[in-house]
Amino acid sequence: MAESGPLAGTLVLDVSRTLAGPFCTMLLADMGATVVKIEHPRGGDPARGWPPFVQNESTYFSSVNRNKRSVTLDLRQAEGQRLLVRMAKSADVFVENFKVGSLERFGLDFEALHAINPRLVYCSISGYGQTGPRRLEAGFDLTVQAESGIMEVTGEPDGPPTKAGVPLTDVAAGLYSAFGILAALRVRDERGVGQRVDVALFDSALSLLTFQAASVLAGAGEPRRMGNFHPSLAPYEVFHASDASFALGIGTDDLWRRLCELLAPDGVGFDEDLATNSVRIRHRETIHARLQQVFVRHPLSHWLSRLRPQGIPCGAINPVGVALRGEQAAAREMVQEVDDPVLGPVRHLGIPVKLSATPGSLRRSPPRLGEHNEEVYGHWFGLSALELRELGERGVV
Repeated sequence: MAESGPLAGTLVLDVSRTLAGPFCTMLLADMGATVVKIEHPRGGDPARGWPPFVQNESTYFSSVNRNKRSVTLDLRQAEGQRLLVRMAKSADVFVENFKVGSLERFGLDFEALHAINPRLVYCSISGYGQTGPRRLEAGFDLTVQAESGIMEVTGEPDGPPTKAGVPLTDVAAGLYSAFGILAALRVRDERGVGQRVDVALFDSALSLLTFQAASVLAGAGEPRRMGNFHPSLAPYEVFHASDASFALGIGTDDLWRRLCELLAPDGVGFDEDLATNSVRIRHRETIHARLQQVFVRHPLSHWLSRLRPQGIPCGAINPVGVALRGEQAAAREMVQEVDDPVLGPVRHLGIPVKLSATPGSLRRSPPRLGEHNEEVYGHWFGLSALELRELGERGVV
């Protein structure tokens, strides 16, 4: 069971599926936790069937399931429930994203497992949380983006509400879950007792609203869709060079002064009347038009080579593949290879958190369904080959 990293020696039982839960447990696995992914014997995690596929392997599934071991277990059968309880007695963390109340029927809810292992940190991820009038409802990234207000503030002013291009609420819930688990583990190590970590996609989405939510709560009115404009900064938007588009972020008055000094030969000198951001916001359309007339005169490479040396934040609008192949991604080891027994070397996203003394690592390719049944059930928990075979014949594993 030995792994390396800051969470080495931490056993995580993962009965979550699709994205938020598996993303959370992948983060833990990257930092050295031993994660046992528990899947139904028939089909496993539904994400295994989601395209696109490479040699019949789902890239969606592989994106959040590296560094894990997979075992199969039918939790609807009493023998499967007893086996999971046996595993939970020695586990540190339990992660699930079943519909609220489902695991209680199987005797696998927080109260039941806490009773047999008081040190267990039990993380529940759901659409709307374990409390409240909608706790029994299912929630998915799209619907939660809609209900939280994220879609209402995303898109062009004259266009329809738009979801983000990445599954923001799933990823946020996975991040918050990992954060909550680590906080609970610290308390457990101090006091000797675990606790429940309750994370909802809806809560996670609301937390992402940050300054937009603060504006509403302060009585400043509802935020509106602004396309690539920023409600609190100007200019902080997208411009078009003669051959491509780019993003320009002027986040301070000093940066605005520097931009004007740089563009003075092009006819955009510093105007004292526009020296402060609060004034520029009121004149953002005029400023945008003035800058756009300048930027369209030259290609993107010209502007990046002039803006960046002056410390002015700007960037090309890249396709995903270009971003992944860039020098910065390579320098930060954000694309790494893992050897897969079937596919050979497979590239994965790297680990964004860099620890100087105890870094995480990519050690294992995403597991095949039930690949580690013998290792986990047999070597770790003492089931004999005969017991495993009989459980397999009955469809328990």
